[in-house]
Amino acid sequence: MAEPETTTLYEAIGGDPTVRALTRRFYELMDTLPEAARCRAVHPPDLSGSEEKFYEYLTGWLGGPPIYVEKRGHPMLRRRHFVAEIGPEERDEWLLCFTRALEETIDHPKLRQIILDPITRLALHMQNKE
Repeated sequence: MAEPETTTLYEAIGGDPTVRALTRRFYELMDTLPEAARCRAVHPPDLSGSEEKFYEYLTGWLGGPPIYVEKRGHPMLRRRHFVAEIGPEERDEWLLCFTRALEETIDHPKLRQIILDPITRLALHMQNKE
């Protein structure tokens, strides 16, 4: 009997082109939305490095190639973000940008929700100030 084929989220959303589009749009929104100014302020002036790291991380997190881990080791996201003060405003602004980017790049509402729920928990975990 053949094993059932498993589809990753990475494959379900369209693979590399979709992850690239999602991360690109996320940082475009962060860089341009006035309501994301606090979140933008905790990032470096040039967002290209942040965008690339987030693309690498999301690729593996969604079930694609583990690019981030291969290049940089274990993500240790909370530890890596301690240099930035992330309060409720920064967290919520980050989620606003991510949610909008997700809505603009992934058509299927169920796939968006499958991604957004754990991403929201991750954002809550990244908060390091009140």
